[in-house]
Amino acid sequence: MEILRGMRGLLLLAGGAVLLPACSSIQESRGYIIDPLLTEAVQPRIDNQQSVESTLGRPTFTSQFGTPTWYYVSSITGQRPFSRPRIRNHSVIAVQFDAAGRVVKVDRTGIEQVAFLDPNGDKTPVLGRERSFLEDLFGNIGQVGGAGLPGGAPGTGPNGQ
Repeated sequence: MEILRGMRGLLLLAGGAVLLPACSSIQESRGYIIDPLLTEAVQPRIDNQQSVESTLGRPTFTSQFGTPTWYYVSSITGQRPFSRPRIRNHSVIAVQFDAAGRVVKVDRTGIEQVAFLDPNGDKTPVLGRERSFLEDLFGNIGQVGGAGLPGGAPGTGPNGQ
């Protein structure tokens, strides 16, 4: 009897040890992987677009309007089993250039600048009237004419024939 209790306790302990790693968070890097040594090497009024690209690589995206700016976006997410990934660390490096292509300013921002959007439920609001399920199902009966079908009226088809 004493041996069975000891075996049962040992089995429970071993089972818990096996299941414990399944509860840990999985971390994943997304976007640009920031190397602090390289990002500190980019200096305003010294570097240009070519030297920034050779130091940091190609940007995640560039500005389309206004001051020419290159953005390097990095996120580290963590995900527990059976849940959505959550952002643990987020940073953006924005390198601004002048008209000659020289670095004017290097900005570093973090997760405090991220805008979290709350979508409106599971439906996308659309303009127009609300239709019920039955109206969606039976609403087009009788609406489709025979214009494009064989035997339809001439000159009313999709090509005017």
